[in-house]
Amino acid sequence: MLDYPVILQAQPEGGFVVTFPDVPQAITQGEDEDEALLYAIDALETALSFYVDDRKALPTPSKPKRGQKTVRPSPLECAKLGVYQAMTEQGIKKSELARRLNWHVPQVDRLFDLRHASKFEQIQMAATVLGKRLVLSVE
Repeated sequence: MLDYPVILQAQPEGGFVVTFPDVPQAITQGEDEDEALLYAIDALETALSFYVDDRKALPTPSKPKRGQKTVRPSPLECAKLGVYQAMTEQGIKKSELARRLNWHVPQVDRLFDLRHASKFEQIQMAATVLGKRLVLSVE
């Protein structure tokens, strides 16, 4: 799972600052705790997109301390990041994934663009050629 623990710090002037011990690039703030956590999702997705853009392994989320809140990317981004993670763990480059999918490389680039609204079917196809499957659940 991509549940990243957060540190919520109340500010003397009001509001909360949110940081991620495992993703130092992600930092945001909000007027109250709920707003700060909502903005934290976007901050986390933006920071993780830097890893994808730089073709680096995603940071592994640490185990949250008792009572510590966690934040995860949206379901679509989690699916994309899961496929990206499988690709990097297997040492497969984007060009090889494109070949396996019979796609052009720009299509693969869009698949890993966290701001692009890819279709779940495309993500599932990519997962399948990597020997993985996409699982979506409602809890």
